[in-house]
Amino acid sequence: MTIITDKLGRPLQDLRISVTDRCNFRCTYCMPREIFGKDYAFMPREQLLSFEEIERLARIFVELGVKKIRLTGGEPLLRRNLPDLIEKLVAIEGLEDIGLTTNGALLGKYAERLKAAGLERVNVSLDALDDTLFQSINDSGVSSEKVLRGIKKAQEVGLEVKVNMVVKKGMNDQQVVPMAAYFKEQGIALRYIEFMDVGQSNGWDFTQVVTKQEIFQLLSEQFELEPVDPAYVGEVAKRYRYKGTDTEVGFITSVSESFCSTCTRARIAADGRFYTCLFATNGFDLKQLIRSGVDDDALRAAIVPTWQQRKDRYSDERTEETVKNRKKIEMSYIGG
Repeated sequence: MTIITDKLGRPLQDLRISVTDRCNFRCTYCMPREIFGKDYAFMPREQLLSFEEIERLARIFVELGVKKIRLTGGEPLLRRNLPDLIEKLVAIEGLEDIGLTTNGALLGKYAERLKAAGLERVNVSLDALDDTLFQSINDSGVSSEKVLRGIKKAQEVGLEVKVNMVVKKGMNDQQVVPMAAYFKEQGIALRYIEFMDVGQSNGWDFTQVVTKQEIFQLLSEQFELEPVDPAYVGEVAKRYRYKGTDTEVGFITSVSESFCSTCTRARIAADGRFYTCLFATNGFDLKQLIRSGVDDDALRAAIVPTWQQRKDRYSDERTEETVKNRKKIEMSYIGG
């Protein structure tokens, strides 16, 4: 295995692969309906990477040091026959971990097939327990109860489950403590994600961010938390556990406490473009290269220098000016 590092000495260890740009939710902070309406042109199937193309790229990335792959979207469970792709990826020698991020609406339907294909864990996005609030956020008529049933089914078939909650001031910050209480009782790890300025369409500004410090303060009034050491170099979540339990709560602090210096993640968007940052403005077109008939050596020769030239540290450098003027790729396209 070849270990490659970028200009700041960060190794390539994690790969996020977006398998579709489509989603069955229209969350107001990610894919607002006024932009992603019924006339919005999503990518036609032939523009998406095929499972064989994804498998081929994944093998090469693993040879270059990637240990973990996470499948994202859009909503990855909208991609037909996704368990077939998981079977292919699980078989890659040297890959240590494969996960899936989902909104959970289809999890109850597919949990058994995902587990049978070799998937070990899922991250479920859930921004509120209160059903009226949750439906107003997802703007798609899906109830929080349906997502909770999907989580339960995933646990029943043996998948490890973590829950992700994006916290936005004035939207769902009143759900911080109820979410903690519920998932503590269930023994499920919950991670709070600071509202980030991903893409161009979510109307982000600093005043809408509820910081880790603010969330931690809210939780500390109700629960006794103790810090947990990072599990590996480059771990994103700052982790704690409820004292006297093994149940964890974590924080993704891209805004208030940047983790650019240890970021080891690359991303392949649904159309095969290779991005070196979630806040990227452009990516390298691997699909065009694959479909031109090149061999694996040529693909490596494109991937390696792209990573080696990487100097992204957007969250370190974020200012009012960069937020306003930088044209970033939409989350539904690049994957979370």
